[in-house]
Amino acid sequence: MVLPQLSCPVSLFSYYNPILQRGIGKFMTIIKDAGVQGLVVPDVPLEETEILRMESSKNNIELVLLTTPTTPTDRMKSIVSALEGFVYLVSSVGVTGTRTDVSPRVQTLLQDIKQVAEWGADGVKVGSAMVKLLGEAKSLKEGLKELETFTKSLTAALV
Repeated sequence: MVLPQLSCPVSLFSYYNPILQRGIGKFMTIIKDAGVQGLVVPDVPLEETEILRMESSKNNIELVLLTTPTTPTDRMKSIVSALEGFVYLVSSVGVTGTRTDVSPRVQTLLQDIKQVAEWGADGVKVGSAMVKLLGEAKSLKEGLKELETFTKSLTAALV
């Protein structure tokens, strides 16, 4: 089991159907017992998150809601007011994944969400890049070393 060896919180990214198939309460118990502390469910709109928010709260799991470049400010305010933790700002329209550059619009989006939320801390999600590094490595040991180097470079860029 990997989670007890990590010193940072782990969030799970899952579509809603697998959660429904297991049952929302049972799913939350399973991921809590596995050590998961956050949950991102990108295909559930705000209006349908009440049960997810209730069950995640019961299990001390932070349900992360999303906002996008096309989210109107009023809706962004509704999303932020429903949160107990952080908001996931999707920085691009369309398919996500590894990018060679970031849209100049991201800076404006960050300012918008910080203004709406009245707080802010910057962070990044780089799952696609990490999966690519591990998948292209010649061995698990090499992949983990490359992942460590990559993660340190991100940390240096954020501070």
